[in-house]
Amino acid sequence: MATIDDVAKAAGVSKGTVSNVFSRKRPVSDEVSRRVLEAARQLNFRPNYWARSLSTKQTRIIGLNMPGERAKFSHFHLNLLNGALQECFERGYRLLVDTLADEFQQRVEYVASSPTDGEILLDPRVNDPRIAERVEENTPVVVIGRPAGAFINRVSYVDNDNVEVARRVTEYLIQCHHRHILFLNTIETRTVAEDRAKGYRLAFEEAGLRADARLLLHQEPGSTSIEFGYRKFKEMLSRHPHITAVITDTDKMALGVYRAAAEAGVRIPQDLSVFAFSDDSVFAPEFSPPLSGVRLNAEVLGAEAARMLIEQLSSDTSVIKRVLVPFELVVRDSCAPVSAE
Repeated sequence: MATIDDVAKAAGVSKGTVSNVFSRKRPVSDEVSRRVLEAARQLNFRPNYWARSLSTKQTRIIGLNMPGERAKFSHFHLNLLNGALQECFERGYRLLVDTLADEFQQRVEYVASSPTDGEILLDPRVNDPRIAERVEENTPVVVIGRPAGAFINRVSYVDNDNVEVARRVTEYLIQCHHRHILFLNTIETRTVAEDRAKGYRLAFEEAGLRADARLLLHQEPGSTSIEFGYRKFKEMLSRHPHITAVITDTDKMALGVYRAAAEAGVRIPQDLSVFAFSDDSVFAPEFSPPLSGVRLNAEVLGAEAARMLIEQLSSDTSVIKRVLVPFELVVRDSCAPVSAE
């Protein structure tokens, strides 16, 4: 088996130069790099990854920590991953996607430290132990979403303006003369739930109206989005038959609403308008009529988060950054003005 000494001898350089070519710890000219890599190829030499990581104190892996998905990823998640992966590819990093459920996460972290140089955390909660642990351990971290409390000034994050997202969607429906708008929000402990609830109420206030608190519901932890949308719409329709519009956290939740509406003989959009805080659904063929949504530019969110984290890893100083990614309302045939009837 070839060694680093063999590669150095074949390329006519020192062991240190060979090490720098593979670790990128110090710059090496293109001509020398080509000689070293060609010698390594001919000798079938591959550096020991973990030994090199111990030496450089870097794995060149960043983590993407996201809540465990019990079903296939939405287009939002896939686009976010694409954005982060592209940035990692261009910067010479690997991406480790961590979707472990909380109970398994605790067991794994107890027996082994993370193999990543830093982490991107998705879907922050109001009291998020992930952020607290990384800050305490001085681990480089970027959050996709708004960190809560004191952490908003202690960690970098990238997000949409979710207060404005919810305000704009609700405003649009109010302008279509909807007054009884059911809002099926995400899990209450997530900061995005706070922001969107604030935007929902703000739209009513600005229109000189009063939001009905009974029509703002949060998904229960552990429930699936489709099941929650289906069950809660049926339940709320029986209690509040005057509901004419529904805003849902995700396309999956909207699919549950569509299925419940079909069973109840409620026509979309003639009797009910539906708007989701997501777009380009993997379930698009099942939405008839096509679902109105919000283009959150998830690929940009993922790329910006990866770029910010890699910049942290490449710098001796830590600068807290905040980036807001623009969004766009995409109105399709699932929404219509309230009829004169």
